[in-house]
Amino acid sequence: MQAHRSATRPPRDTRRATLLYARSGIVVTTERFNVGRNTFLVGELTHLRTGRGPHDRLAVRVVAATAATIAAVGVLLGFTGGLHRLTAGAYLALGVVWMLPVLLAYAGDRWRPPAYELWGHSRGVEVLLFSSDDTEQFEQVVAALRQARREHRYADAEQPPTTGCWRPDR
Repeated sequence: MQAHRSATRPPRDTRRATLLYARSGIVVTTERFNVGRNTFLVGELTHLRTGRGPHDRLAVRVVAATAATIAAVGVLLGFTGGLHRLTAGAYLALGVVWMLPVLLAYAGDRWRPPAYELWGHSRGVEVLLFSSDDTEQFEQVVAALRQARREHRYADAEQPPTTGCWRPDR
């Protein structure tokens, strides 16, 4: 009868978790990544990628409504024969009006930019790990998480290599 389980299981990693980033609701250590109520083990996170989220819904609706209205006016003018009676200045004004949806889309992205998103695979499933509107906070969290993955991956590098693989005590 064994008093301890070290003969049947590999020795536990005795590393201490190092705190890399901590702000309200976000904690990154070398072992865990906590965002709100979600907790991810750093060793299980793979395929990290960053990107931008969807555009603001209100801005998308305003651009779509403006484009639809301008297209409807253009079609109406085309069917009624009003395009033949327009002057050169009116055609120039129509060209400027056609640029209105583009300008509105640009203004919407400037006033309410899409959020920065950090995606990754956890236990084989792609999940949204973190999202933020603040560029600086997002970059700090991503840098801390990448540092945690590096330290987690190369934690055995500072320990001297053993002469072979681990075998249970007999």
